Amino acid sequence: MQLFEQTPPLADRIRPKELDELIGQSVSEQISSFDNLQSLILWGPPGSGKTSFAKIIAKKTGLRFEETSAVMHATAKFKSIFEELSRDPSQKTIILIDEIHHLNKSQQDIFLPHLENGSLILIGTTTENPSFELRPALLSRCKVITFNRLQLEDLEQILQRAEHFMNKKLPLTSDARQYLCLISDGDGRYLLNRAEELLSKNVDEPLSVEDLKKISTKRAIVYDKSLEEHYNLLSAFHKSLRGSDVDAALYWTNRMLIAGENPLIIARRLIRFATEDIGLADPNAVLQAVAAHQVYSMLGSPEGELAITNAVIYMATAPKSNAGYMAYNQSKKCAEFYGSLPVPLRIRNAETKLMKDLGYNNGYVYDHNTKNAFSGGNFFPDELSRKKFYQPVERGFERELKKRIEWWDKHREIKQNS
Repeated sequence: MQLFEQTPPLADRIRPKELDELIGQSVSEQISSFDNLQSLILWGPPGSGKTSFAKIIAKKTGLRFEETSAVMHATAKFKSIFEELSRDPSQKTIILIDEIHHLNKSQQDIFLPHLENGSLILIGTTTENPSFELRPALLSRCKVITFNRLQLEDLEQILQRAEHFMNKKLPLTSDARQYLCLISDGDGRYLLNRAEELLSKNVDEPLSVEDLKKISTKRAIVYDKSLEEHYNLLSAFHKSLRGSDVDAALYWTNRMLIAGENPLIIARRLIRFATEDIGLADPNAVLQAVAAHQVYSMLGSPEGELAITNAVIYMATAPKSNAGYMAYNQSKKCAEFYGSLPVPLRIRNAETKLMKDLGYNNGYVYDHNTKNAFSGGNFFPDELSRKKFYQPVERGFERELKKRIEWWDKHREIKQNS
């Protein structure tokens, strides 16, 4: 009985065979020599050409080649490869490990002796930042090569390659063709899988965007709420708010929401932003941020997301000042640097007769008993010269605070010189 022989996917059949056939990447110049190849970590988004690059490199070297997956194979698979190495130590081997970030710490460590003695060349592919996911000992023995997300023009080239290989045009209008590239979200493999489905269809008229929407779903957005992309989007969101770009801030808000981010994490970031980047330039900002957090907690999605949206708009358009944030950092450093300087006797409370006899509270002037409720006294330790930590800006409510502080500084100087 003849077994059914499955045809490999189109993505495998048209996989690049040479480095110059890789679309959308400029990584070939990072390989200086195939004769003295070092271990590599290929880092980039799905479908960007990492595995194709690794296979081309392995073929160019002519070395024994093993391909495994960190998701599918366990430690036993790796140990069997190491046994082969020990039987023939003169035969250097390249091992390709797909999704290497899924290996745990002990699995990563078992490769180290073989990398150290030169019997093994490791090529690992990963979609996650290797700085976070790989052991420093392993990472230090590898060169990291970064792959870029494929752009629309790159995806169009891939479609043309597929059509040339199949000797058939995709049954799509020009708009539907562009839409297919858009929903692929930079993933060449996803694009080819959808193209293979379309090339197998017999249609009388080219499919429109609406037709394509009915038979194709968008590729899932690349986002891991616990790893780097989570922090990348939060960083873009925070910097857009700081830059008073309300539209960009709204865009990044919805990028996170669509990807499945917890809206309360966004609301907490708004609270942090209000205190760090707006501060007293608009004292109401933190109240708006806290209110958004509370509204979402009460209403949930989707109604609560409007409260977050309103808070995003408020933060982006509010006057900005990090004067309070800077004052906190500088005053903290000063307090840490000078240590436990004693509180001056004049501003200590005299709770007992002994404390009064020792001079506690002696010379203190009660500010409310003076003109303008301002005594101009010195409240720093005697051993510490006066410092200027808080520098309000000429924006928002801090403009008023700046005027007050300047008045106090002027009259403090007058009183101290009189």
